[in-house]
This record gives sequence, C-alpha cells and structure tokens, in this order.
Amino acid sequence: MRVLGIETSCDETAASVVALDDAGHVRILSNIVLSQIEEHAAFGGVVPEIAARAHVEALDGLIEAALADADTRLADIDAVAATAGPGLVGGLIVGLMTAKAIASAAGKRLLAINHLEGHALTPRLTDGLSFPYLLLLVSGGHTQIVLVRGVGDYQRWATTIDDALGEAFDKTAKMLGLPYPGGPNVEKAAQDGDAGRFAFPRPMKGEARPDFSFSGLKTAVRQAATAIAPLGEQDVADVCASFQAAVTDALADRVGRALVRFNTEFPDVAAPALVVAGGVAANQTVREALLALCAEHGFGFVAPPLALCTDNAAMIAWAGIERLRADLAGEDGMDFVPRSRWPLDNVSAPVVGAGRRGAKA
Repeated sequence: MRVLGIETSCDETAASVVALDDAGHVRILSNIVLSQIEEHAAFGGVVPEIAARAHVEALDGLIEAALADADTRLADIDAVAATAGPGLVGGLIVGLMTAKAIASAAGKRLLAINHLEGHALTPRLTDGLSFPYLLLLVSGGHTQIVLVRGVGDYQRWATTIDDALGEAFDKTAKMLGLPYPGGPNVEKAAQDGDAGRFAFPRPMKGEARPDFSFSGLKTAVRQAATAIAPLGEQDVADVCASFQAAVTDALADRVGRALVRFNTEFPDVAAPALVVAGGVAANQTVREALLALCAEHGFGFVAPPLALCTDNAAMIAWAGIERLRADLAGEDGMDFVPRSRWPLDNVSAPVVGAGRRGAKA
C-alpha cells in the first residue's frame, strides 16, 4: 500500500509518499517540507493570504519531487491523502483541490484527513505504539490533551480556553522585539536569563478543571516589559526565562492531572505512554519537565523526530494508511469541503468557538 500525502494547513507546504508492505513494515519513501518562515518574518507571524499564495506556487513542484524521491509514479499509489482541516482555509483549499485534481486524473481514492489525526497517529508510524495512549499537542494553533483509543476514536481531555501555547510564545517574542519564529528565539534568549526575576502567574495551576489558559500570562509579560521599558538585552533574557518557567510549571500541572486520570481509567495498560507533538515539543525546558513527570507517574515519553513532530505530509499519508487498514476511509474525499475548524473529538461538548464555522475545540 502506497499513499501520497499533502499538507498545506498553515505555513509549511509538504508532500510525502509512505508505503506499508504485506508484513506490516512501514517506510517513509519521501518527505519534503518547504517552510515559509522568510515570507512571514517581516510580519512577526503567519499572514494567511501570503501563505495560500506560497502554497499555490510551490505545491505542484513539491509533489513531483516527492514522487521522484520515492521512485513512484502516480499509477503506483493506492490513494491520495490531503489535510482538509483544521487550519487556514486558503491553504486548505490549495492542498485539497490539488489532491482532488490528482486523484481524479489518476483514478485514485482521495482521503480527506484531519490534521490533528495526523499528529495523533504519528507515534504508531515512528514507534509502533499500541492503543490506548495520551497525546499532548502543543503548537501555534493547538494545545490539547487527547486520549487516543484507536483510529478515529479520540476523546479530548483538555484544551486551551484562549491562546494556544505556541501562539503565546510567538506573541511574547513579538512584544520583546525578538525575530520570528518566536518559540525558538524565546528559548534561546531564556538560556541567559534569570527565571526568578519576574513572578509570572501559572494559569489554571491547581484548578480541578483540566484545561489550559495562556492569555493572562501573555498579558503579565506585556505589563512587566512595559514597566521596565526600554528593555536591555538582559531584561529580555530574564523576561523570556521567567515566561518559559511559568509555562513549563503550568503545563506540568495540567499534564500531571491527565496522567493520574489515565492510570485510574486504564489500570491494565502495562506500558502507558505520553506522546508529545507540535512545534513547542522541541523546547528543551518543556521536554525535560515532561520527561521528569512521565518518570514520576510510570509513563513512557514518546516524541517523534522533529521532522515528524511539526507539520509534515508523512503523518497525513500515514493517517490515510491507518484509515484504509481500519476500513474507516469515510466519505469520498471528492465531496469534502475544507474546514478551518474541525475538532478531533466530535463527541465532547465544545469549549472554544461557535457560529457558522463550528467549534474550534
């Protein structure tokens, strides 16, 4: 089984070919990701219109390159899997319409994939992880803890009630005059800072409600920075270190509650695991805190390689393979309309978002 994957949900244009043989061995035959960081750097964040146009310009060439790297013709693939949501709708339209054109021309099946499901199933691609397990997704657009019971079977245990963690990193960087992307630059500046200089709040820490919140922390950072303006290099480093410490502390408290809940509800799972995905998972301070937390609660810590942890097309192709294997391919992707909001868990009551586009989480 070979599936061509296409990912265009935000500011990475990606194409990949993933193969599964009869013995159950999986191989990533190609995985090409083109970042748009330079196009968005001047604006301090992703500009949807620029992102969509960049996808249009690059996607055909990337798909051609992915097929060439995989030594695969369109006639050799079994299906095309494309991210159909959630994300920036302009980018989603580019990727899904391209996938529809390819599937129609080649006479192949089209699978409309939830971007979050790609992240949720990646540890089965990289580590062969068995169900059930917990997923912590921390990126620029999402901060969620999800119980992964099986392919297509997900339950949201926690989500952010305001900003995603990656967004909080990026906006903090922008307030402090650090370049885009914000997350890596905040982490770099924090290495030389005093994490105890500013007593930033730990949002939601200690509360029974399992969700996250980062808007108030971001406001506290702005107030602290304004109070000591103009900021010197050491001031910026201290703010970054204090912000990162607050984030890590709050995150560990929220995740710790989820680990306890998992052990209570699934006492027979011999080797429970926490999977961490998304760009923020690359932050070493966050990783070390989560590693210590997993060790304390008897959990394995699984973080896919960075190339598969951030947005990529291999995870979309793999999600397509998982759905085909489980006979859960669903409705024909040719009829699917891109969805800027598409909760992975469609059972739990919405926490964020309403209106014509539906719930965000």
